[in-house]
Amino acid sequence: MPSTQIGLKRVYETASTDDGLRLLVERLWPRGLTKADAAIDHWVKDIAPTPTLRTWYGHRPERWQEFRARYRLELDENQAAIKSLRELCAGQQVTFVFAAKDVLRNGAVVLKEYIDEKGG
Repeated sequence: MPSTQIGLKRVYETASTDDGLRLLVERLWPRGLTKADAAIDHWVKDIAPTPTLRTWYGHRPERWQEFRARYRLELDENQAAIKSLRELCAGQQVTFVFAAKDVLRNGAVVLKEYIDEKGG
């Protein structure tokens, strides 16, 4: 079976056919976007960082490494959501879509790393 290829993209960027299956991996809907504008195939809320963790992180760069560690622990404890995500993505091009301005330090980056490391 072909492996899953995962890309990352801000929800505010224009959708492309190269994106494949577009999954919004945020717990909150992105500000100022309609569902049509977002061009999301599935909204996978349950895989996103918990509200407590997201609020604590607050996209502060100095908290990035600790955020990564804490979110990975949440993912370890959320195997039902991981299993559902793997089944949804199996063998296709997928783009994890996120709202954060920082494209290098956000939950989608951690989620992609986690899935890639654990086998997509």
